[in-house]
Amino acid sequence: MVARKSEMLGRNEMPVTVYIPTPFRKLAGNQTHVKTAGETVGEVLDTLGAQFPALRQMIYDENGQIPGHINIYVNNQEIHSLQGKETPVKDGDEMAVIPAIAGGQVGALTPEQVERYSRHIIMPQVGPSGQRKLMEAKVLIIGAGGLGGPAALYLALAGVGTIGIVDFDTVDLSNLQRQVLHQNADVGKRKTVSAKETINAYNPDVDVVLHETPLTSDNAMEIIPQYDIIVNGADNFTTRYLVNDAAYFAGKTLVDASILLFDGQATVFVPGQGCYRCLFPAPPPPGMVPSCAEAGVLGALTGVMGSIQATEVIKQILGIGQSLVSRLLIVDALGMEFRVVKLRRDPKCPLCGDNPTVTELIDYEGFCGAPFPGEHVVGAQS
Repeated sequence: MVARKSEMLGRNEMPVTVYIPTPFRKLAGNQTHVKTAGETVGEVLDTLGAQFPALRQMIYDENGQIPGHINIYVNNQEIHSLQGKETPVKDGDEMAVIPAIAGGQVGALTPEQVERYSRHIIMPQVGPSGQRKLMEAKVLIIGAGGLGGPAALYLALAGVGTIGIVDFDTVDLSNLQRQVLHQNADVGKRKTVSAKETINAYNPDVDVVLHETPLTSDNAMEIIPQYDIIVNGADNFTTRYLVNDAAYFAGKTLVDASILLFDGQATVFVPGQGCYRCLFPAPPPPGMVPSCAEAGVLGALTGVMGSIQATEVIKQILGIGQSLVSRLLIVDALGMEFRVVKLRRDPKCPLCGDNPTVTELIDYEGFCGAPFPGEHVVGAQS
């Protein structure tokens, strides 16, 4: 068998790549991908089994057949829909060995899910277990607009299982310059409804939960604790401070971003490691900082910043990479400059400091000197 393997490898300049799932990885030298060769699926599995005998015992039963709890895919197609073990393979093809795995609310990935999320599954930082984490996650997005739109869209495409949308606005023609969840035919429609239709058109598996209400001190602690991670796309300081405080009290990670003209900012707040009040202890006086409706905003920049928020959410769910926790990303799109500055938890912060004075949700209209925007709670920028 080893001689046959060498012969086949000599014949194939680009051997077949076999993805090894996490449960089997220790049986394959802790490798995520193994390059081997063969002209059919069966030959590739035989070659793989000769190289890793313990792995062969997991792939085949005592009769030399692939058991029912193991699925084999060739280029994201399950072999039972092809020619089984006789399915031909060629140089550069990708195979995947996917076992059924118990645990959590999401069981083994279906063939359709394996194909849909295949570019995630083959990444060692994600794999099948990471994809299931995404499918089990619950993310709340404040605002179905410029920031919330791309964030929601990419989280849905990534397979996040539950996405909540808070918005009480309706689609306006002026929104379509940047708000990718809505189309011309949606003008006049509730943004939450339009958002759900668009998200499910891309991925019908996502459970889109609609909160058609302005977020206020009266309902924030009813809505926010239902989710794992909060994405803030609000366009006014009254809502931004409310979301920050409510996320902190609920013990939820907050992925925050803001935009104006050609400038964008993004960061991640984890309870105990700083908050929005550490960064900006008090809001500016009313009228000092113009809104997007007053000053304008580059539509493409909302896509950049919303996508950054989605990326940070995914990293938090998977527990990978270096996040923007304790860091502020500043984007100058006009000069195309990206810079990162360090943030720190302020021991004197009235919310998360050593001696907090804000111990419950407050009167944010009075604090910011501006009322909640009512039906436009998450309007122009979000």
